[in-house]
Amino acid sequence: MPGAALAATYRALDDWDGALQLHERALTGRRRVLGDDHPDTLTSMHNLATTRRALGDLQGAQDLYEQALAGRRRVLGDDHPDTLASMTNLAETRRELDGL
Repeated sequence: MPGAALAATYRALDDWDGALQLHERALTGRRRVLGDDHPDTLTSMHNLATTRRALGDLQGAQDLYEQALAGRRRVLGDDHPDTLASMTNLAETRRELDGL
């Protein structure tokens, strides 16, 4: 999806607010077109969580990582690399929320 690539470019340029807006639009569009459990929708959810985490919205990131992880477990299985990425990022976000 072109919007996801553009959002990654914004992140690389440290335009996190621009990336946030594009990730939100991409997630909304993918949910509408592909459904909640499509792997691309789950990737958009994970990417939005990553951007929120970078912006300091740890609770919002945690919520999205939890949703992405649950969906990826259901759709891709526990051992898929994308599932493991969501698991790792959720763990790191929880650690940050706990101040460790």
